[in-house]
Amino acid sequence: MSTEARYDIVAIGNAIVDVIAQASDEFLDEEQLVKGSMALIDAKRAQELYKDMGPAREISGGSGANTLAGASTLGRQCALIAQVADDQLGEVFAHDIRATGIDFDVPPLGKEPPTARCLIFVTEDAQRTMNTFLGASQFLPPAAVDAELIASGAILYLEGYLWDAEEPKAAMALGIDIARKHERKVAFTLSDTFCVDRHRAEFRELIDGGKIDILFANEAEIKMLAETEDFDAAVSETAAKAETGAIAVRDGKTTAVAAEPVDHIIDTTGAGDLFASGFLSGYVEQRSMEDCLTMGAIAAAEVISHYGARPEADLKELVKARLG
Repeated sequence: MSTEARYDIVAIGNAIVDVIAQASDEFLDEEQLVKGSMALIDAKRAQELYKDMGPAREISGGSGANTLAGASTLGRQCALIAQVADDQLGEVFAHDIRATGIDFDVPPLGKEPPTARCLIFVTEDAQRTMNTFLGASQFLPPAAVDAELIASGAILYLEGYLWDAEEPKAAMALGIDIARKHERKVAFTLSDTFCVDRHRAEFRELIDGGKIDILFANEAEIKMLAETEDFDAAVSETAAKAETGAIAVRDGKTTAVAAEPVDHIIDTTGAGDLFASGFLSGYVEQRSMEDCLTMGAIAAAEVISHYGARPEADLKELVKARLG
């Protein structure tokens, strides 16, 4: 039986430092990068791309960590399970996540492999093209999953980006089992079409097996998951087994809200992560589906108005101004 939760959201995710630079479409073509996508790269490719980048800024990232950062800004109590190395970027990540008010207690690995980094190229149209070297993140062991911590969270949040490597996959599977045992909600983001393409069968097994309560997906991801070009059919099929956002389907009822207006889109990095922040924060507060979606849209609109995937404005005040 479930008991009162200490945390609103506990996430298992990548511990990544984002390195962000502006780039032209010609640069993407020269480097054979698929615009708007996320690709996994090895250490050699990471060094090559970093060498060719223009002036860059380093900002702590990671999909699940970004979501928790937004949720913390909205007043949620959060904890993160992720792996860094004992290096400079690992110290940067740990400092940034704790400074946001998020509990993070997983000890670092040694110096090798190094802390993960994501090289992000932002084009003039604000599209972000991500190239991720997972480094230490892909060695998050099941032993790092604290059963008491998972049991103390109202929602366990997982990211599809972390499903490639065997150790973190096993860690997330363990987390799901613990959460189900303690009657906690499990939320999962498909993360990217490449994740769905590589792991469709396993993702569908999780959903069909009733292990996922809340599923986050964009249009391309949900269609790829359902193996159909019919968006409505894809949503209908998936929503029968899990609640979905940004269009939310719950108990057969579909709720949709319009995107929040943005004066000038700067960088779309983290839009989906922050949408999850707002939605899950509203969910924990037991708000209506319309309010949950609106909160997600507010958080997403804020993060795409500047560089980086962590909020810079007070999301709580933005929500208050919009919803009261």
